[in-house]
Amino acid sequence: MRILKVISLLLDYPEQALRDGHAELAEAIAAAREISPAQRAALRSLLDELAAGDLMDVQERYTELFDRGRTLSLLLFEHVHGESRDRGQAMVDLMAQYEAAGFAIGVRELPDYIPLYLEYLATREDLEAREGLADVAHLLALLAARLEERQSPHAACFHALLQIAGEAVEQAVGELRELVAAEERDDSLEALDKVWEEEQVNFLQAEQQDRCPSMPSGPGKVREESPVPLHWTDFKHDGQAALAQEVR
Repeated sequence: MRILKVISLLLDYPEQALRDGHAELAEAIAAAREISPAQRAALRSLLDELAAGDLMDVQERYTELFDRGRTLSLLLFEHVHGESRDRGQAMVDLMAQYEAAGFAIGVRELPDYIPLYLEYLATREDLEAREGLADVAHLLALLAARLEERQSPHAACFHALLQIAGEAVEQAVGELRELVAAEERDDSLEALDKVWEEEQVNFLQAEQQDRCPSMPSGPGKVREESPVPLHWTDFKHDGQAALAQEVR
């Protein structure tokens, strides 16, 4: 499903390859009949915005959006498992799934990176790809709602993915808007400082326990994770230049 490759590129860190492949990507969006005309227009608008202006400014906005805080992390298991031990096993299982499908990834990629997962699904039959998206529909809706709350055009990517999965977009996202509006932002300097301080405390506690294994663990974790309760079973990134070439 070629549109999944396009959405993968739109969600990935913006590079010059995206601009070089603008015409081909716009053509692929226009030809995508898996999504509605309104969704195609929204994706085209996002593509145009990413291809306009100074590239470094676009990259800075992307980093501020997705790399500050955890609520908009593009790592699936960040939302599903948080920092629990289950995350490591989930990574192993996902890598095994990729390998079984003959899907090799670069050493710099984490297997649960959403653009990578979309590239993987783009190599599967349409039904399997839709099922893979449906398995994480609640997570896609949550990210869509959070991006809407921040008035980010990247919300269009998740709206389109929900539509491909067979979900009623307005219903799926609408159920989460009130919850998201009440969330405390985790991308402010104050919030980032707090997380850093708490992680330092956790590290020192773990180090102390390693030295004194018989010591009580204390009152508990300083910061409790709240992973999204989501069941899923199906989750390549050969570089943005290669992806832009593939959609031609």
